Amino acid sequence: MLPPDPALQSPQSPLARFAVTEDQIRAVVTAFYDAVRRHPGLGPVFAAHVTDWPAHEARIVAFWANAILYERGYEGNPLAVHRRAGNVRPGMFEPWLALFDATLRRELAPETAEAWSVLAHRIGAGLRYGLVEATPKGQPPILR
Repeated sequence: MLPPDPALQSPQSPLARFAVTEDQIRAVVTAFYDAVRRHPGLGPVFAAHVTDWPAHEARIVAFWANAILYERGYEGNPLAVHRRAGNVRPGMFEPWLALFDATLRRELAPETAEAWSVLAHRIGAGLRYGLVEATPKGQPPILR
């Protein structure tokens, strides 16, 4: 995890990466998953795994509060969860991030949306690498 940027500290948390409240995080997560459920490509993938949307959204709010505000309410391993899902494919990252970026732009001030987008793309790149590009030694990459 990167150290916080002092120039972007939140009035709510002196350690925050950038100024955003937990209520704003919740609004972004709620709006994003509303869009995901309607997305023709992503919706069915999520629907195959998420049976309790409020619980899932609460977990993702905790994830982002941990990643942005350094609050310790999230416990989990996103890479392991996405690996176990078994149906995350390389072509899903671009629409996921585009949908997330569009949600950020709708819900937040431009500078906050941009700061969060940078973090989301960094996390997305790590997930993509861990799921798609990192393979055991001697194995061909997973290209499906």
